[in-house]
Amino acid sequence: MRAILRWSTTFALFLAVTTAPVTLAVAQGAPSPQAAVAAPSSGVRAEFLNELKTQEDKFVQLAEAMPADKYTWRPAEGVRSVSEVFLHVAAANYNLTKVIGFPPPSGFKVQGFDKSTTDKTKIIATLKDSFAHMRQAVLSMPDADVEKQVDWFGAKNTYRGILLFILRHNAEHLGQAIAYARINGVVPPWTEQQQAQQKKQAEKPKQ
Repeated sequence: MRAILRWSTTFALFLAVTTAPVTLAVAQGAPSPQAAVAAPSSGVRAEFLNELKTQEDKFVQLAEAMPADKYTWRPAEGVRSVSEVFLHVAAANYNLTKVIGFPPPSGFKVQGFDKSTTDKTKIIATLKDSFAHMRQAVLSMPDADVEKQVDWFGAKNTYRGILLFILRHNAEHLGQAIAYARINGVVPPWTEQQQAQQKKQAEKPKQ
């Protein structure tokens, strides 16, 4: 647990010190002229983008399923609320692209971003926009750059390693969001769909 807390603190500090001068309104801008770049069909970037899409779909489904009055719920004092978890993920999606050479949106400011709103509609829109930003950053990266090295927490890492970190960070907070949903009586929509399908299969007359 202490190791997890140390890692979370280190990452929070990283987000803070790598800030580029979004408000929620600024984040949702017009599509980039590069938005038409074709997605890779194989390789590291293709695998990353496929997993990123799965994570985005689950985050958005959870954000939509959570009642608006639960967005301020938190499991204990000093722990992120529902809205803060979603906006923390969005902030990382906007901010971490600079590590792989793609700037955050104009006007983005990471400090306080996770506390900038508790409005459900705005948060869902921001989540979607942040994943679109991350996707565009990876689409803009040449395949040859995946082994490019960068300074990372006092050591060297590659762009490929940063992409793995991004997926791991998202997965950690997806698990957190699922736990928050369950505690508040919300079944993850994809689980609900699977259970409904299983029930249908079970109710089918045997041939």
